[in-house]
Amino acid sequence: MKFRKMGLFQVSAYAALALCVSAAASAETLEDALVAAYNTNPTLMAERARLRATDETASQARAGWRPTVTLNSSYTGSRSRRQVSTSFLGGTVRATTSDLYSQQVAGSVTATQPLFRGGRTINATRSADAQVRAVRAQLWAAEQQVLLDTVTAYMDVIRDRATVDLNKHNVDVLQRELEASQDRFRVGEITRTDVAQSQARLSGSKSNLAVSEAQLAESTSRYEVVVGQAPGSIEEPPGLPPLPSNKDEAIEIATANNPNLISALETENAARHDINQAKGGLLPSVDLQARYNVGEEIDQTKSQNTSSTVSAQMTWPLYQGGAQYSRIRQAKQLHSRSRLLVTDAQRQVVQAATNAWEVLISARATIVSSEEQVRANEIAFEGVKQEAQVGSRTTLDVLDAEQELLDSRVALVRAKREEFVSAYQLMAAVGRLTGSDLGLPVELYDPVKNYKDVRRKVLGFGTKE
Repeated sequence: MKFRKMGLFQVSAYAALALCVSAAASAETLEDALVAAYNTNPTLMAERARLRATDETASQARAGWRPTVTLNSSYTGSRSRRQVSTSFLGGTVRATTSDLYSQQVAGSVTATQPLFRGGRTINATRSADAQVRAVRAQLWAAEQQVLLDTVTAYMDVIRDRATVDLNKHNVDVLQRELEASQDRFRVGEITRTDVAQSQARLSGSKSNLAVSEAQLAESTSRYEVVVGQAPGSIEEPPGLPPLPSNKDEAIEIATANNPNLISALETENAARHDINQAKGGLLPSVDLQARYNVGEEIDQTKSQNTSSTVSAQMTWPLYQGGAQYSRIRQAKQLHSRSRLLVTDAQRQVVQAATNAWEVLISARATIVSSEEQVRANEIAFEGVKQEAQVGSRTTLDVLDAEQELLDSRVALVRAKREEFVSAYQLMAAVGRLTGSDLGLPVELYDPVKNYKDVRRKVLGFGTKE
């Protein structure tokens, strides 16, 4: 399975990590965060381990082609006692007792080579290989999800930090507005109602600040979970990654390249081979067997016997209580299920690509309108302040203008976050959000290497990470 190189970070420098007081490394750029997640995220590490475990099923299936060798041995020790009585003239009886000891040692080595197993071995091998490919696709999907979670957490921190800064600025502005209102009240320019409105608006802004700080703490915690370290003074990310030019192109790429769909197709392929494997249980099997026996018996004398045999054996199960027929029917039902899951995966892939595209377009439109709204509210706020100074506007008008300006600025921050995250969601939907596609400066994990190492491995129980 090949990944298309997008080169998103090829032109960006690999920034040095800033030193923290705790001497822990802190991701400064989006690339740094993605690299940290790629190398250390436990969810991704666990999926890689699961793939390596699945690779072993291919080795186990191939064991059906190879001979089996067994060693049997036994030892038997026995003791017997013999008593003989002899009579003499005069009534004298003499008893003679003798003990007999014997030992038997026997051993055999048997080698069995399967010659024909009704097609079960070849279908088990094909099924195992298909399952390995399915889990590889699942690892691909997990890698995309981890990287998408990293982008989301990174942008959430940027969004929430900006929101906190805006709310802090708003608190400062409203604090000055309250002080100005109190001064004007003392000289009789405004009423106590105006002062109360300023106080209420300041209290509300402090409440909003507390909420935004709590949201920032949550985003920071989520960032630490995904990336493995607390965010430092993170930078604004670079431009958006290369994306499909339209929705139809996105759907076309997704239906050919989405890992969830590929996994479903490979699972259906494995289920088809499982049917043939189950049918093989009704067919005969032929084995070639070689055996070497050696035995030694020690009693009054010592004797040794050896023998060797070579035989071909055929086993044909004629009736198994209906169990094998049930297994075949079960395999067929599981194959039907997997085919339906392929259809379901296709629909979900199309839906994911469509939704990501529509959210991206919506976010872009929201950015344009939010920028216009910010500009208009800035002009309106300045105008209302000047009009309030000459008495043509009330304190409430100024407070409302300030609140509308704040809301539009927060909306713009959120819209920019939505655009960036939805762009990466679209990349994940089309199957192009991987370390390889992003050009991350890491040692890329090879999902095939372990498979090649173990599929024909016949001895040893050591593992590799």
